[in-house]
Amino acid sequence: MSIRRWTVVVVPQGAGTSRELQVSSRAVRALLVGGVLFALATLAGSYLVVTKTVDLRRLGRMERRNATLEQEIDRMQVALAEVSDTIAVITSRDREVRLLAGLEPQDPEVQQAGVGGPAGPPSPDDLLLGETTTGRTAITMRDELGNLNRRAELLLASFDQAVNRMDSTTERLARTPSIMPTAGFISSGFSHARMHPVYHTPLPHLGIDIPAPRGTPIQAVAKGRVVKVEVQSGYGNILTLDHGNGIRTRYAHCSEILVKVGDRVARGDDIALVGMSGVATNYHLHYEVMVHGRQVDPRGFLFGGAIVD
Repeated sequence: MSIRRWTVVVVPQGAGTSRELQVSSRAVRALLVGGVLFALATLAGSYLVVTKTVDLRRLGRMERRNATLEQEIDRMQVALAEVSDTIAVITSRDREVRLLAGLEPQDPEVQQAGVGGPAGPPSPDDLLLGETTTGRTAITMRDELGNLNRRAELLLASFDQAVNRMDSTTERLARTPSIMPTAGFISSGFSHARMHPVYHTPLPHLGIDIPAPRGTPIQAVAKGRVVKVEVQSGYGNILTLDHGNGIRTRYAHCSEILVKVGDRVARGDDIALVGMSGVATNYHLHYEVMVHGRQVDPRGFLFGGAIVD
């Protein structure tokens, strides 16, 4: 079988002799195949160069990103340590506040809010993070942040409990009789059998007498509400305050009453004026304290400046 050949005539520009070149089909095919292979090799080389360049740039960005991330993690670790120290200080203050509110201090194990308890199985993301030191540090910081958050929530609940208790205590103290109802001294004390100055016979004296000039202001001994304003035999003009918690106070022999039923008063408010209405031998205030309907010695409710509103 004969091999096909091609004749290539090369004609020079201008004067000169033309040349003929004979090329076989095999040579043409080899030339074409070589050209294609060269082109493919060139493309592959170019692709590898470009890919490597992109990978190097990407690697550079990742290294810079990791370095920045590590710096940020270092700053966050410092911040977490500061927050932990702050919570430790607040925990100490919480103990003091609870004692002031009359509450038992929280159990130290409760204050830890489950720190150090058993952990569940790691998630796929945790397993991935755990492959690097930075990732493991991030997991630890996340756990610490969760513990701090739980401890902060416990402290908030504890403070709310203490504040509620202190508010309740403050309100109770504000309603507890604690001061002299008028300026003066006690001339006659609480007694179940006292010689009556007018009737000259032993009779109960279920209060205290405080002599004072006519018109001397009479003050409410605690926060309360006016429940009675009346004229009563023996007591003359008398008013009654209800302080809640089963405590009431009464003020008798007044020359004038400055409040009316339903009024709310605070400790120290002027509510009446000293007089000698009813059965009395001189200007004075007869003052009584009743606890759950029973008269008790008012001197047990004279605390001076021990209770401050």
